[in-house]
Amino acid sequence: MGKSTTTINLSACLVEKGVKVLVVDSDPQGNTTSGLGIDRNEEIPSMYEMLIGQKKAEECVIREILPCLDIIPANIDLTGAEIDLLDYEDKEFRLKEALDNIKKDYDYVLIDCPPSLSILTINSLIAADSLLIPLQCEYYALEGLALLKKTIDLIRTRLNSSLDISGIVFTMYDSRTNLSKEVVENVIENLDEYIYKTIIPRNIRLAEAPSYGQPINIYDPRCTGADSYRRLAVEFIKREKK
Repeated sequence: MGKSTTTINLSACLVEKGVKVLVVDSDPQGNTTSGLGIDRNEEIPSMYEMLIGQKKAEECVIREILPCLDIIPANIDLTGAEIDLLDYEDKEFRLKEALDNIKKDYDYVLIDCPPSLSILTINSLIAADSLLIPLQCEYYALEGLALLKKTIDLIRTRLNSSLDISGIVFTMYDSRTNLSKEVVENVIENLDEYIYKTIIPRNIRLAEAPSYGQPINIYDPRCTGADSYRRLAVEFIKREKK
């Protein structure tokens, strides 16, 4: 429970604050797509058609899945993008070029990246202005964070010098375990990046919500998970305005 959960629930809580949000699902697993109630097996215009130029970005947007929340979904076809994009000279910039035509229509565009480094991840990092890093409170997440920082440095140096780290948000935090506390302390001590004050707890309702195709603020608006993501949305808006 990390990047897709945060994309789904942060976007839904942001629109509660009166802003307009576009979610872009660039992960072939399509968890953000299904977590927002869209059948990723349906034959609908998607991220794949947009990347290979069959459709314009505005043609791939599914509008108003919630008030003021739109999405460019992912489906199974996106798994083939790695191969299909090899023939394009500008393959790393396909997403940026597509979103440049529509991003002015939104206050925020949230891109859910794949979990590993790929041409889709590179496209996402080049298209982005800033990077929000959900960090699970687990040991191996620290190793992954170190690798991610190296990747970000390479992207900044070679492809997107303006990429900024918006901050790190801790997820799946369990106050009953020493490990969760140690992960938080380790990151705070060793990283200079902004650390979000809001910490997302390990919460059964957060784990259940995606199977119902609903963000947590709709599935169970009074649970601790919903409260945490609402506080993250407020903090996120303040941070991005700075």
